[in-house]
Amino acid sequence: MRRSTTDPHTASEPFPATVVTNFYREEFQKHLEFLRLQRECYSERAVANAEAALDRILSRIDELCLKRDANRLVSRLLRRLDSLTGVSAWSDPKKAH
Repeated sequence: MRRSTTDPHTASEPFPATVVTNFYREEFQKHLEFLRLQRECYSERAVANAEAALDRILSRIDELCLKRDANRLVSRLLRRLDSLTGVSAWSDPKKAH
C-alpha cells in the first residue's frame, strides 16, 4: 500500500527545521553545562573563551541551521567542543538509538 505524501512519518522526508535546530541548541547547551561543571579543570581564560564561543553559537543557531551545509558545520563545531567538554563520554547508553 502506498503511503500518503502528507504523512508526517514518512522516512524519506527530512525533519522540520525547528526540530533540527532545537536538537542542536540542546546539544550546545549540554556542552555549556558540562564546561561549567568542569570549570576548575581549566584556566579562567580558557573557560571564558569557550563560554563566549558557545554564547555566540547559541545566539546564531537558527541562522547556522539555515545554511546549506548546516549539518556538516554544526557537527564539526560539536565535535570540537566535545574534545574539551567530553559530553559524548557521559551519554546515557540507554538513550542511544
